[in-house]
Amino acid sequence: MAFRAQNIRKLTYQCLQDNSRPVKFKFFPAPKPSSVTSEQWNSWTWQLQKSLKTERQFAEVFDLTQSERMSFQQGSEVFNIRTTPYYASLCGEHSEDPIRKILMPREEELAPGLQQMLDPLGEKKNNPAPRIIHRYPDRVLFLVTDICSVYCRYCTRKHFTGQDQAFIRESDYQEALQYLQSHAGIREVILSGGDPLTLSDTQLERVLSDLREIEHLEIIRIGTRIPVVCPMRINDSFSKMLRKYAPVFLMTHFNHPKELTAESTEALRSLVDHGVPVFNQMVLLNGVNNHPAIVQALSRRLLYLRVKPYYMFQCDPSIGTDHLRTSLEDSLEIQKELWGNLSGLAMPNLSLDIPDGGGKAGYTPNFEIERTAKKIFFRGWDGVLSEYVNPQPETIVKPIDAAEYLPEWEQLKSGKQGPSFIECAPNERILPQIF
Repeated sequence: MAFRAQNIRKLTYQCLQDNSRPVKFKFFPAPKPSSVTSEQWNSWTWQLQKSLKTERQFAEVFDLTQSERMSFQQGSEVFNIRTTPYYASLCGEHSEDPIRKILMPREEELAPGLQQMLDPLGEKKNNPAPRIIHRYPDRVLFLVTDICSVYCRYCTRKHFTGQDQAFIRESDYQEALQYLQSHAGIREVILSGGDPLTLSDTQLERVLSDLREIEHLEIIRIGTRIPVVCPMRINDSFSKMLRKYAPVFLMTHFNHPKELTAESTEALRSLVDHGVPVFNQMVLLNGVNNHPAIVQALSRRLLYLRVKPYYMFQCDPSIGTDHLRTSLEDSLEIQKELWGNLSGLAMPNLSLDIPDGGGKAGYTPNFEIERTAKKIFFRGWDGVLSEYVNPQPETIVKPIDAAEYLPEWEQLKSGKQGPSFIECAPNERILPQIF
């Protein structure tokens, strides 16, 4: 595969800059090497089979820097190295190119960091069954594979991902399903890994079908970066398969507007046209996307494509990621500049995962400037000063029909405690209890 980074993608997308006209977005195809046929390039299995993994393979595509060469020689001990030819084709020649910084190992990964954690989300201590992470009462992560088509250098799950264990073992799979069946408070399962969409359609559909057999499960989410790094994986047939098991939400992971190509936008179109809601979770990365102009560009394009910008995460302190982490202060400045200037539909939620399994901490700009017993004073995003007269505590009443919904609320909150019989409201279906 003889394409060189300096010849790749001088223009990945285009936006008309004439302020007198509405902005139109154009999304261009990724540059296919002339030595590769269209049939090969558009095959997701070919993309995975031809993934770049070694220094020699990367050197055929990129002019590697000394830092990058050193990291190939030593960095694989920190984390596996892999990218699809498609995603590699989105890189520019400069070593600070944003896509290159996401996929290419660097010398900085080997340096001691301010905070280096193998398991920054504390998943191992919330792992009650094989491949199950149960941190929040009503929802669980189900790690159906440990393989990704691209190993992003900021990965938060380096303790698990990239070990080439592929699909979960049958005995572990059955034990995981039993755990889900026996915890009636669980309402949602998030398929993750690795990347669930590296599984075959047959494997993935088996998982979806088995989950839909569990009566108390309401929502299935799939966390994936495939629409970004290997969008040819998704077609109308695949989207129709997901729709069979609705509601299925697809959580994708675009970090930069340069990742939005003709191929990736076609994948997104297929999903939403077939009734699969798509949400995006980006990670704020130092020198990659930590600027309000880049965040708004990505968010507006996603929204135009009917994808909801959902989260804007702080990068977790995973091993080898200090050079990719920006400060919370920097992120808050970005958020505050976006606030009010960007449609709420396009505004992602800024969130930090508290290290060692503390859960998500959400952040919003603080516009409150003073508070008294009866009033709260604000300065708005554009400087408007005003006050809000707070209703007094003695006037607050609770809804008279709250008791109807208390049983399901209590069951949801006790989701980590296992089976329990909860009387349902008369107009609610009675969930099967497993003892």
